[in-house]
Amino acid sequence: MLIFGNISVRFLFSSLTMPPNLRENSERRSNRREATEMKGDSMASVFFIFLSLTTFRHAVAQNMADPPFSVRISCGASQNILPTGSSVMWSKDEFYSGGSAANASVRSGVTPVELMTLRYFQITDGPENCYNVTVPNGHYVIRLYFAYGQFDNSNKEPLFDISLEGTLVHSLKQGWSSTPDLSYAEFRAFISDGAATICFHSTGHGNPSVLSIEVLQILNDAYDIGQKSTILKTVQRVSCGSKDSKFGVEYSANAWGGDRFWATDKDLDMGLSRTITTTRSVQHASDAPNLVPEAVFQSASETPVGSPLTYFLDVEPNQNYSIWFYFAEIDPAITGKEQRVFDILVNNIPIFSEFDIIGKAGRPFTGVTLKSFLPIDGKVLTLRFDPRQGGILINGFEIFQVIQTEFTTMETEVWALQTMKKSLGLPPRLGWNGDPCVPQVHPWNGVDCHFDNEKGTWIIDGLDLDNQGIKGFLSNDMALLQNLQSLNLSGNSISGSIPSNVGKLSNLVVLDLSFNQLNGSIPESLGSLTHLRKLFLNSNLLSGEVPTVLGAGPIHGASFNFSDNPGLCGIPGLRSCSGALAKGSITAIVVTIILVVFIGGLCGFVIYKRRQNIARAQKLSTAREAPYAKSRTGNAALKDLQMVKPPGRERYVPHYMQHT
Repeated sequence: MLIFGNISVRFLFSSLTMPPNLRENSERRSNRREATEMKGDSMASVFFIFLSLTTFRHAVAQNMADPPFSVRISCGASQNILPTGSSVMWSKDEFYSGGSAANASVRSGVTPVELMTLRYFQITDGPENCYNVTVPNGHYVIRLYFAYGQFDNSNKEPLFDISLEGTLVHSLKQGWSSTPDLSYAEFRAFISDGAATICFHSTGHGNPSVLSIEVLQILNDAYDIGQKSTILKTVQRVSCGSKDSKFGVEYSANAWGGDRFWATDKDLDMGLSRTITTTRSVQHASDAPNLVPEAVFQSASETPVGSPLTYFLDVEPNQNYSIWFYFAEIDPAITGKEQRVFDILVNNIPIFSEFDIIGKAGRPFTGVTLKSFLPIDGKVLTLRFDPRQGGILINGFEIFQVIQTEFTTMETEVWALQTMKKSLGLPPRLGWNGDPCVPQVHPWNGVDCHFDNEKGTWIIDGLDLDNQGIKGFLSNDMALLQNLQSLNLSGNSISGSIPSNVGKLSNLVVLDLSFNQLNGSIPESLGSLTHLRKLFLNSNLLSGEVPTVLGAGPIHGASFNFSDNPGLCGIPGLRSCSGALAKGSITAIVVTIILVVFIGGLCGFVIYKRRQNIARAQKLSTAREAPYAKSRTGNAALKDLQMVKPPGRERYVPHYMQHT
């Protein structure tokens, strides 16, 4: 393995975490599946692709005139650091909200000497802790440097796992601190969600610790192996014949190349090889998309005529590997075709036969790139170059382990769990950082995952957080966990009401909220959970009438428990609601009383007015019965009759003339 880089940018760190229950073997990581499929193919057709000459100058997606995005982080530092003689700034990680800072006493010899602090994560910080570095979507080199010290690990070498974008990419092995090539790790990955998520997973062997992190943008089509759903992990990068190991910046390399670290091969067993160098320009050495520094092509390891050349490299067994070879004929004694011809074998498997550098390049001092892709069964990868004509010459090579990215968890469900983490106030020791279900060997504490083959994603089908000292409240976003079948939050101190949105968890079979401090009424929506077979709400502070549909649950074989809620009523086993009416009943009674009072008042008013009218009529009648009233009434009547007597029967004579 090999690596490293340049520039500074603010980053955002956030904590989020996971742990138990491994999944079934049929759902193991996709890279295992692909390796098995490839092993079934004949070794004759296996795994090699010839990448034509690097004379290839195609248009790339990015504008190479613009600087690539880059972030460099000095973990645990309290201020930004600019190493002596460097233009590369390392940012302090003050935005990180978890873990602790300490001094590093055992560190990689590759990193700048000024980087002397680290960040470490104790078990109380949770089993998983993550850096989320905000970046534009694209292709990135991500490098990590490891260290430890007295305060963080008592000067004992810690062992832990690392994941990138939810995929397990690296496990620190015993003895890493004494082997420079193992004290850092480098990866190439595509970021499509706006943040590079780098998580450190505890394995119970000390506190995970990290010295520094680099996230450097490279061209999207660099190191193209035809699969974007992969992460390339650097195993070895060698500049053959170089005097010293160097970074790309020391080679004046193009920044879009990711500031790669090129190791010398002088420490490798190369038999009779010798070093050859040139100051002459090499054509097409730094062409896109890989942008290999020209200096790599200006040195080489060469063997005498007829002598082979072999490299032995340690690798992870039963994995797939991508190998890139770089050649340029820089020996002035070789001027034409067929003067240097050799075979290239990987673990004794012929990959390229009768390879002629000038024959492929067309002329000397011109770069050629070859690539191969194949599985390796054992722990050693052997590169062997057998001469056919003349000796062997090689300028450089890179070896990557091909890691198939793991399927991630459904985005809406990840959001729901992150919201629950906040609303429930989960203790840091539970973690809940990164992706809930992946890496599969490090799922979140209390989270059960299931792979949905149709959707091609992990889903959450169970949450078991009983007796965890939780003191928060239930969030409405729980409704986003549409695949949830079991929810157990019993034995905590959760307060507040039961959200009505819980009734939207249509697949719920078990709901246990017992022994908490939940209050308010039981939402009617729980009655719509047709698959519910176990409902435990006992030992809370719930009140009101239990929905009738829930009262019928046990009749259909379900197990429901509402006991030890002094305010609940309405079903067998609980007190009658007659003594303590539900809010709806109380409201109805109040409204009824108001209506009765209003109607009663209206009726009283009508009766009162009617009685007044009757009394007035009676007074008028009494007045008419008085003697003076009768006399006056009789004379007046007679007078009126005389005045209106009809003519024709006798002559009308006015009454005042009748006396004359």
